[in-house]
Amino acid sequence: MFYHTNLALMPLALTHSTTSLISVGLAITVIGGLTTSTLLTLIFVPVLYLMTGRKRKFIEESF
Repeated sequence: MFYHTNLALMPLALTHSTTSLISVGLAITVIGGLTTSTLLTLIFVPVLYLMTGRKRKFIEESF
């Protein structure tokens, strides 16, 4: 779904018409938001979860 939405918004984001300035800005914002949220959800959150789990295990073993 992420790829399809980005591909569907690409023609709108790449137009250079003066009448669609608001639409271009909106398309770029949506593409950026989808990309950022997908990367955060699929990469950053699991890495953070692993790091805190290892830290918690280290603290439990220390005491």
